[in-house]
Amino acid sequence: MSVLSQENRVEVVKSVPEDDASLRPSRKDAEEAVRTLIRYAGDDPEREGLSDTPQRVVRSYKELFSGYALDPVEILSRTFEDVHGYDDLVMVRDIRVESHCEHHMLPIIGVAHVAYLPRDRVVGISKLARVVDIFGKRLQTQETMTAQIAEAIEQALNPRGVAILINALHQCMTLRGVHKPHATTITTRFTGEFSNNADYRDRFLRMIQSPPISLG
Repeated sequence: MSVLSQENRVEVVKSVPEDDASLRPSRKDAEEAVRTLIRYAGDDPEREGLSDTPQRVVRSYKELFSGYALDPVEILSRTFEDVHGYDDLVMVRDIRVESHCEHHMLPIIGVAHVAYLPRDRVVGISKLARVVDIFGKRLQTQETMTAQIAEAIEQALNPRGVAILINALHQCMTLRGVHKPHATTITTRFTGEFSNNADYRDRFLRMIQSPPISLG
């Protein structure tokens, strides 16, 4: 059973409400904010190399933070029941994680390993990777993102258990602050049988460490 409260459970997986014109800054406002930051950095936003930067930054934000517009539970809602009784571990590993730290808005780059134990249905494996992307493309802490991915899978699939491990490099540690370029952060989340049964948990961890398949 998840340790998240019912209140937090709803908060974790719901998509951001539709745009409210009274609350959301306009594109023009966003571009002006970028110009302000350029001036704060000590440069001239009107010089040739920077004159189009505000527009580029705003366009890039639309892609980098596109996860706010998507509902992970909806992505996971198309499931399959005709799996001939398969009820063992389903795992997608080495999913690239691209996110941004909510404290410094610097990139978090790493990999996620996601597994679940089906109860009566399975989901297309690409959907697991998409859920990682949805939560990654938001301002995040790695701890929160790990919990959110597990919680979304639990809500959508009602599996017997979920296992998540994320290993990532935080540029807020490599480019500033402590300047530790090789330090990575590992977070895990185990629910259901992965939490209660060490054999399942150990299998998950061993499978992460197995060598990649060679297709050559």
